[in-house]
Amino acid sequence: MAPIPTPPAEPQDSPDGYVGLDAEHAERLARRRGWSTVRSLPPGTVITMEYRAGRLNFEVRDGRVVRAWKG
Repeated sequence: MAPIPTPPAEPQDSPDGYVGLDAEHAERLARRRGWSTVRSLPPGTVITMEYRAGRLNFEVRDGRVVRAWKG
């Protein structure tokens, strides 16, 4: 049987620190801090519930991050 892969380490960065920032600035900052995937979503977007290590999600309203979460 093949070994179970070890997911990459996530940046030691709190998603809460991005709330209130301009969305474009927040995305650049997240990438500099080591997040491999950053996605911005409008409020109410339907998304799947799979967890992706290294991904940071932003809910963006009027160009500002109103919510941020891992996965």
